[in-house]
Amino acid sequence: MSCLLIGFVGALLATNQPAAVSDLLQQSTGISLKAPNASTNDPVEKELDGILEQDDAAQAEVDKWLQDNAGFASKGAEVPREEMRRRIQKRLEPVSQAYQKFIEQHPTNSRARVAYASFLGDTKSEDAAEEQLEKALAIDTNNPAIYNNLANIYGHHGPVKKAFDYYARALQLNPNEPVYYHNLGTTVFLFRKDAQEFYGIDEQQVFNKAFELYSNAMRLEPNDFPLASDVAQTYYGVHPFRPQDALQAWTNALQLAHDEVEREGVYIHLARISIMSQHFDEARAILQSVTNDVYTDLKSRVARNLEERQKAAQGSNAVPATVEKASAEPTTVVPKGQPPPKDE
Repeated sequence: MSCLLIGFVGALLATNQPAAVSDLLQQSTGISLKAPNASTNDPVEKELDGILEQDDAAQAEVDKWLQDNAGFASKGAEVPREEMRRRIQKRLEPVSQAYQKFIEQHPTNSRARVAYASFLGDTKSEDAAEEQLEKALAIDTNNPAIYNNLANIYGHHGPVKKAFDYYARALQLNPNEPVYYHNLGTTVFLFRKDAQEFYGIDEQQVFNKAFELYSNAMRLEPNDFPLASDVAQTYYGVHPFRPQDALQAWTNALQLAHDEVEREGVYIHLARISIMSQHFDEARAILQSVTNDVYTDLKSRVARNLEERQKAAQGSNAVPATVEKASAEPTTVVPKGQPPPKDE
């Protein structure tokens, strides 16, 4: 299920719907839960694999319902919210029951608990997911993915310092997983005061630590455009602004873009960086390269901001510290899955 639609499912099924959307949109799931040995003949593991397939099929169907309904909404023919909630609950309930029955019969199967936690995080609540992950950790204390996924939850509702600790444990157990570096870097960046206290460093050192973690993630995933974009967007929240570092980060993202839509999205950011550096003519030239209709409104807003900033800068040599208010912090939240975190 897509990250956006996971958020909508959670909102539909949650009591506090606005909060559910806010939290779940900051997290992507997609946890890998294949059996340790794909050719295993263990009937227990085969049974669990069957439940995982049932889970995937149910969530894929719900995903399609939501996508179709979004299309119907533009024509005034969408399914009412309460009816969609009822349909989703009915479709997902057999999956939930299958997980519960399996865990009752095999309470020490940590893979089942991690899988059920992922399902609960997608469709119900992080509290329920956390309970299953804690039980999984008690069974399998050396599983880095469990530490990462619990850290994602702690990064959302606390204690944040425990998230720092658990991401570090995940990295100790598997120092070659880029997701863990990405998640910890984003959590350090977003919770700077907590990071200062936890690590005994000042704010500029917190920024440096976050970017060092991002650098490790990118070293392991050098061709990952979404990761490069996440890192580049982080510079909007750095004070004082680091224009050369931001420019280099967005230039790197541009080199990794897969198509013209992604490239033009980067052009928008390069124009913003130029505006923040008071290179107004350069920003104007970059914006002329943005021609895709998907960016029409955004391009117009950036262009207006350019004119306003140029007028304000007349007679002054001061460099603006921030771009438009909406871009003051990174648009992705935790950590793959952060703030924006990601499950493995």
